Formats: sequence, structure tokens, C-alpha cells
Amino acid sequence: METNVFGEPLIPCSFDPLTGYYRNGCCETGDDDQGTHTICAIVTMEFLQFSLDRGNDLITPRPEYRFPGLKPGDKWCLCTSRWVEAYHAGVAPKIVLESTHEKTLQYVSLDELLPFAVRTSG
Repeated sequence: METNVFGEPLIPCSFDPLTGYYRNGCCETGDDDQGTHTICAIVTMEFLQFSLDRGNDLITPRPEYRFPGLKPGDKWCLCTSRWVEAYHAGVAPKIVLESTHEKTLQYVSLDELLPFAVRTSG
């Protein structure tokens, strides 16, 4: 069973758009996930532009990768390194900690994540 940053069962991040490295709605990871897509973020236009400026276009749909293109307010499993980069640049999006994989804590502390936490309904 995959666990979140609290050591509890990982809850899904988003089914619409369908997210996750494995496109199963969860921020699960494995040895084949080179980007460590473990942070369930609620993207903002500011973050999407930041990512685009760094060569990762998360706005344009790419159906061949089952990628719908993101808009502000969408939940998406982000690469941990991109979120940390955005954090240091002051543009990190809010995150759902219950849906953020525990492996994230290898790269960023829970104390750094907590100010960005939002609760999901339910």
C-alpha cells in the first residue's frame, strides 16, 4: 500500500484531469518514475507560466501522452524537483498532503510543505 506524507494510505489526487505518473489518479511512484511525480498540487496560472518558462509546458494538451493540458485550479501530480524549484522562486502552488506520496519527504520537509497545505472536501 502506498502512503502519504503522514504515513497514512495515499488518497487519490485527481481523476479529472486523470493524473499520476501511472495515470491512475494517484501520486504513486516507482523506479521507472524518473521525475518523482509525488506532489498533489493545485496548479495556478503563475505556476503554469513558471513551468512553461523552464521548458515544461503543462498548458498545451498532448493527447498522445494522455495529457489534457492544465488550467488553474486543476489538481496534478507534480515532479518534486519542479515544486521545490517553484518554492524557492516564490511561486509554489498549494498542495493536498493526504494525496502527496511519502517519498516527497526525501526532497522537502513536512515543515516546508505544511504552509502550502489545503484540505480537500470529504
